[in-house]
Amino acid sequence: MCWSATADLVAGTAVAAIGVACVACVRRARDLPLAALPLFLGVHQLVESAVWRAGGGTGPATLAWAVMALPLPAVWVPLGVRLAAPPGARRRLAAPLAAGAATAACLAYALATRPVAAEIRGHTLGYVVALPYAPLVVAGYLLATVGSLLLGGDPLLRGFGVLVGAGAVVCAVLWRLEFLSTWCAFAAVAAVGLLGWVRRRPRGPAAST
Repeated sequence: MCWSATADLVAGTAVAAIGVACVACVRRARDLPLAALPLFLGVHQLVESAVWRAGGGTGPATLAWAVMALPLPAVWVPLGVRLAAPPGARRRLAAPLAAGAATAACLAYALATRPVAAEIRGHTLGYVVALPYAPLVVAGYLLATVGSLLLGGDPLLRGFGVLVGAGAVVCAVLWRLEFLSTWCAFAAVAAVGLLGWVRRRPRGPAAST
């Protein structure tokens, strides 16, 4: 698969449209943050289209892409999973949420104090972000995002977590320098499956812990 401004524009528009359908199908308020994830990821691809058109660099589009790729999902995903999870699963989701909050704080600080640059590398984009304690930050990020999906207590979310986790491994092996861009694109497409999750959710408020 090749990426370009046009490819990101088309993919982002399609995923965002499905995200709107996910939000429209929500039956419980607690499901809304997770149901809105495809919409968020679709808009993220549209932002990357702007990065392509700007020729990469360190402009506003690059910074916006990095904020949407790094600190926001680290909190958004575990919080959304915990809100949507059955009461029996919420206690074990406290760890991914705490890891996500700490990771998001580190990432936000790094983006606020250090430059982030995008480089066009053939048919992919590479993002250069100077992260302190990078292995620890990446571990916290994956625990928050993939880990929360695996621990969420829902078979469809668990399957989504396995798919996104496997995608992270493949993207890291095949596109080491372009990992962030390729994995985010993969996650956006994979998030289309959340429409099925939203449609099978029960009506009415979830039981409280």
